[in-house]
Amino acid sequence: MRTVTQDELGGPEVLQIKEVERPEPGIGEILVKVHAAGTNPADWKVRTHGGLAGEQPPYTLGWDVSGTVEAVGFGVRLFKVGDEVFGMPRFPQYAGGYAEYVAAPARQFAPKPVSLSHVEAAALPLAGLTAFQALVDTAGVEAGQKVLIHAAAGGVGHLAVQIAKAKGAYVIATASAAKHAYLKGIGADEVVDYTAVDFAETVSGVDIVIDAVGGDYAARSAPVVRDGGHLVILPGPAEVPAAEAARIKAGFMMVEIDRSGLQALAALVDAGKLTPTVAETYALDDVAKAHASLESGRTIGKIVLTVA
Repeated sequence: MRTVTQDELGGPEVLQIKEVERPEPGIGEILVKVHAAGTNPADWKVRTHGGLAGEQPPYTLGWDVSGTVEAVGFGVRLFKVGDEVFGMPRFPQYAGGYAEYVAAPARQFAPKPVSLSHVEAAALPLAGLTAFQALVDTAGVEAGQKVLIHAAAGGVGHLAVQIAKAKGAYVIATASAAKHAYLKGIGADEVVDYTAVDFAETVSGVDIVIDAVGGDYAARSAPVVRDGGHLVILPGPAEVPAAEAARIKAGFMMVEIDRSGLQALAALVDAGKLTPTVAETYALDDVAKAHASLESGRTIGKIVLTVA
């Protein structure tokens, strides 16, 4: 099969197409013929700096996949050959999603949402689970609450806006002015242009902040959270002033593999309450171009590789 590999750390140019042996599904695993593979900021960061636990190349990037079941391993009853599935297998270990086939545990996949194409479904797992776990599992979002979402037009952000709205929350989004109409269109109640206004001076008393930016955003966001509210930090651990940390629930959250979460996302999609935005698609051969665009950080929604 064809796969994308890298033998060294570096820019997009280190990504290469290679022919390797097709994997076989082990006990409890399925083999998925990949139709599309989603990309995430984690991909270019690992390409450039190495894995989360310090792993070094060679390896194949990619966790988001959507495709059809090609074969099932011993003991698997969840799926049969031909079933359409999507998932985020093996995260944070390497799933090798930038490839024509992926073998992974069956319970790390779920049936693909009926109303989505494979390209759209591949945009959903990692970013969607991140948004869902941050809002629902960690912060327990409820109807009527006020939610502030930073980088709201990005991969995680645009899904978080829709999930929060589906739960009945009032959503305030931060984004540049060019993205305001888009965010209003997917449900944001207010949009703050972070290039022109300091959100900390215009927003207050929010129940939940989703920080998908990093840097000093956590420290700047903490004062706008009500006592007992939640600040969920996604890019990595960040400092929050001690006085603020004592009165709110603040901390870093890493997304986890979650079959029930995938099923919840699929249900929201098929109910018409959640739609991933695919801004750009690239063929597997153009993976370097996809990463150059991904690394720019200017994309609305997601970038997806078309494989099959």
